[in-house]
Amino acid sequence: MDFSWTPHRFSGGALALDVANSVILRHDPDRSCDRFAVAQQLDDFAGVAPSLSAEGPQYGAMTPVQPANRQAFLHLREAIDRYYRARTLGVAERGYLATLLEATAENLRLAPSEHSLECATARSALRLITEPAPDRMKICGNCGWLFLDRSKNKSRFWCDMAVCGNRAKANRHYHRKRLEMRP
Repeated sequence: MDFSWTPHRFSGGALALDVANSVILRHDPDRSCDRFAVAQQLDDFAGVAPSLSAEGPQYGAMTPVQPANRQAFLHLREAIDRYYRARTLGVAERGYLATLLEATAENLRLAPSEHSLECATARSALRLITEPAPDRMKICGNCGWLFLDRSKNKSRFWCDMAVCGNRAKANRHYHRKRLEMRP
């Protein structure tokens, strides 16, 4: 299956969330897809993140994750998802924060330079911990991705209106029409 990193894949609003969102349909094990399962896709992510991620420009060019560091990086990705998803749902779990901090520290130690994807992702995850408005972090009602709602009135429901918002609206329209057609 042909795949490319598009702006929609960087709808999280923070590099750490974009990394966590690299698992498509995480909430549906039968249809879930890990975009980092293929090493080339992980390398390509590092190449496009500076231009497509909301935080990308502040990190500049990023070097790909070293093969020896990939397992630690994937552990960081899962720790990011687990902690921020629980925080968004209002589940107070100290263990998740401890795991995130440990994974962050490990990736910062292993990172070959300040310009590596693992270093940038770890720094992004740490920055989110101190996010002044934690209620800005949400879970997309369509795909389940984590995203920062930067709208003025905190009213976003979807990570990306052009993709998930349209899908949700089309689905509602389809079901409404279907009910109208029933005798």
